[in-house]
Amino acid sequence: MKSSPHEPEKPAAPEAVAGRAEQVLRRLEWTVIRRLDGLLQGDYRTLMRGAGLDLADLREYQHHDDVRHIDWNVTARLQQTHVRVYTEDREMTAWFLLDLSPSVDFGSGASAKREVSAGFVAVLARLLTRHGNRVGALLYGSGVEAVIPARSGRRHVLHLLHRMQACGSEDTAQGQTRLAELLQAAAHAMHRRATVFVVSDFISEPGWERPLAQLALRHEVVAVRLLDPLELELPDLGLVPLRDAETGEQLLVDTHDAGFRRRFARIAAQREADLRQALAQAGVDTLELSTSDDLVEAVVRFVELRRQRQRLATGGLPGHLRHPAATPGVRP
Repeated sequence: MKSSPHEPEKPAAPEAVAGRAEQVLRRLEWTVIRRLDGLLQGDYRTLMRGAGLDLADLREYQHHDDVRHIDWNVTARLQQTHVRVYTEDREMTAWFLLDLSPSVDFGSGASAKREVSAGFVAVLARLLTRHGNRVGALLYGSGVEAVIPARSGRRHVLHLLHRMQACGSEDTAQGQTRLAELLQAAAHAMHRRATVFVVSDFISEPGWERPLAQLALRHEVVAVRLLDPLELELPDLGLVPLRDAETGEQLLVDTHDAGFRRRFARIAAQREADLRQALAQAGVDTLELSTSDDLVEAVVRFVELRRQRQRLATGGLPGHLRHPAATPGVRP
């Protein structure tokens, strides 16, 4: 059950929405991106990997080399098996699959999950496009409402934020979210290998696990899971009216009842365990973003996750990190 902490606002005019997008991006550029520039010191390259390869050299074949990289022409000419050595093309494309269904409008504190989502997308998209990479997005409200082609540049990031703010903003019950629909649409829309961010609270009808796993077979997928502390544990607030933002169902609950709070926490903990298991089985990395998180710390956690993944892939991880403990907010 998801409650709405505020009265619904009237939809803003398109000019006002565009102005808010500019304000959001400008504020993040001053308060977040500038700080990240100092913290990352060029490590934006560890965010993700490019899809292309450039031929760098030829060398003799060694045990465990990929046989697909054998250069048969050179091998025949020199009478010694040679393989091609490639360098990775860092220019890449990122796609944001954005769940903007009514449940992401919930927030028990100063920020709602929708605002956390917009901040994360704005920061990552701007960091990437500043270095010539391209970003695209699929927006899901009551269904897949928009497909934004992958492009680069600040104006494109502004356009993406504008469309995010306009998508799914009507305060109407729309039924359960069908996250599988978004994932299936993305599989058809993305023709080249890309890094994919699925930004959602994963409050959805069942059946999204298989499409997510299929997407991860072709693309590098990161699940960016949005959550609010109140979804995990209820405080003692007495009688509280709750409304399901997606179905419109309303319920009056007595949070003063300690037994009810314990049952709520137990069910929430079980859902957490099931969700984490489903994401792990799908073979995707997970970044958890709480409405109480600091965005800079969250992005730095994410970069560290990517750095550790690359060290594992190259066998260069230090011994004390070969079996890393779970990092808060980051799950492999």
